[in-house]
Amino acid sequence: MALYVLYEHAAGYAVFSVKEFEEISMLLPQVEQSVTDLSRFNSIVKLVGFSPFKTAVAALENVNAISEGIVPDDLSVFLDSVLPKASKSNKFTLGVADAKLGAALAEALKIQCSHIGAVPEIIRGIRHHFPKLVKGFSDKSAGVAQLGLGHSYSRCKVKFNVHRSDNMIIQSIALLDQLDKDINTFSMRIREWYSYHFPELVKIVPDNYLFAKVAHFVKDRKSLSQESLEGLEEIVMDSEKAQAIIDASKMSMGMDISVIDLLNIEMFAKRVVNLSEYRHQLSEYLHSKMTNVAPNLQSLIGDQVGARLISKAGSLTNLAKYPASTVQILGAEKALFRALKTKSNTPKYGLLFNSSFIGRANAKNKGRISRFLANKCSIASRIDCFTEAPNSVFGEALKQQVEDRLKFYESGEAPRKNEEVMKEAIEVSAQLNASQMSAKKKKKKKDKKRKLEAEEEDANGNAADETLNDTANGNGTLVEEDPEATGEPKKKKKKKKNKVAEE
Repeated sequence: MALYVLYEHAAGYAVFSVKEFEEISMLLPQVEQSVTDLSRFNSIVKLVGFSPFKTAVAALENVNAISEGIVPDDLSVFLDSVLPKASKSNKFTLGVADAKLGAALAEALKIQCSHIGAVPEIIRGIRHHFPKLVKGFSDKSAGVAQLGLGHSYSRCKVKFNVHRSDNMIIQSIALLDQLDKDINTFSMRIREWYSYHFPELVKIVPDNYLFAKVAHFVKDRKSLSQESLEGLEEIVMDSEKAQAIIDASKMSMGMDISVIDLLNIEMFAKRVVNLSEYRHQLSEYLHSKMTNVAPNLQSLIGDQVGARLISKAGSLTNLAKYPASTVQILGAEKALFRALKTKSNTPKYGLLFNSSFIGRANAKNKGRISRFLANKCSIASRIDCFTEAPNSVFGEALKQQVEDRLKFYESGEAPRKNEEVMKEAIEVSAQLNASQMSAKKKKKKKDKKRKLEAEEEDANGNAADETLNDTANGNGTLVEEDPEATGEPKKKKKKKKNKVAEE
C-alpha cells in the first residue's frame, strides 16, 4: 500500500510520496536517525505537488478552517488533482499531522488517513527540510510566511470575541481568587505580628479588614486615650467596641515594642487595607463586566459563580456550546475521572456547588436541583452569547423557575410550565428592546439638535467678531458695513464733486 503525506505550510499545501513504506514502518529508529540527514531523507520522500496560497487572506482562512477540523475548498481541490484515484488495485494511505483533519478528510473525500506509526517522524523531517524540498523556496521566505501567518492567526483568535470582552472576566475572577488567598494570608500575619503588642484586640475586632485598619490607627497602645474614641468609632462603626478597645489598651498584657517594629507593622497594615479596598473595587468591576457580557447568567447564579464557569470553559462561546451535563460537573473533573476509574458514584456538581440554590436544597434534592440549575445555566449562557442586545429578562425568569422548583421539592407546589415562562420573557424582552431603541433614537435626535445649535452659536459668534473687526479699522476710522453681508438692498450713493480737484 502506497503512502502519501500531507504537509500544511504557511506558504501552501504540499503532498509527498513515501517510498518503501512497509520497510520504513518496520525500521522506525533508522527513520528517526535519517530525518536530520537531507541526502538520506531525499531517498525516502519525494515531492508530488505543491499548491501555494494566493493571498495572505486565503492562507488565514485555510488555517482557521483546519484548526476547526474543517476541510477547506482549496485543500480538497488540490488533493483531488494530486492524489491518484482510489481503487481495489491501487490503494493508498494519506498521512496527516492532525487526527481531526484526518477524520474530516476521510469523511469528505473518502480517503484512508493515518496519523500514527512512521507518519509523525516523516512529517518532522519534511518540516525540517521543507525549504530545500520545494524548488524556488528558501529559508528566509519560509520564515517570513510563517511569521506573517502566525501574527494574523493569533490576532484573529484574540479578536474573536472582542465585543463580548469575556477575556476581561476570566482575568478578573482569577485575580479575585488570588487576592482572596493573599489577603487571608496577610491578615493572619498581621494578627500574629500585632498580637505580641496588643493581644486583646483580636477578640474585640475579629474581622480581618477592620483589624488591619484598627492596628494602623492605634499603632502604640499606650498612646490611646479618650480623644481617640471618635476615630475608633468611625473605623469599627460601634461606640461600645471603640470604648472596649480603649479599656483593653490600658490593661493589656502585651509586650512593649520598639519604634522601628511599630513602623513596619504600620506599613504592613496599610498594605493589607489597600489590598482589601482594591479587592472591593475589582468585585465592582467584575459586576459591571458581567452585566455587559452575560447579564442573564449573572441574574441566575451571580457574578462570581458565572465568571468562574466562563473562566473554566475558556470563553462564553465555549460555555454556550457545552451541554447541561458538562456544565453541571464543570470544575469536578478529577472527582469524575476518579469515580469512573473506581466505578463509584460520579459527582453531582462542580462549580455550581457555590450557588445559593444548592445550599438551600435538602440533601436528597441537591443532585436534582444541580441538574435543573445546570440546564438553566446552559440556556442563559446561550442567550447571552448569541443575542445581539442581551438583557437580564431571561435570567430573572430562569431564576424564578429555579425558585419554583425548590418550592416544589419542599412543599409539592407545582411550578409553571417552561413554555409559558419563556413566552412571557420573550414578550417582555421585545418590549424592553423596543423601548431601548426608541430611547436611542430620541437621544440621537437630541444630540443632533444640540450639535446644530452649537454650530449656529459658533457661526453667530464668528460673524459678530468679524463685524467688530471690520468696524474698528485699526486707525479708529469707521468703515461702512457691507449691505450684502446684512442682507439689505444696496442704496445708491450720490457722487460728491471734489472741490479741491475743481480748483
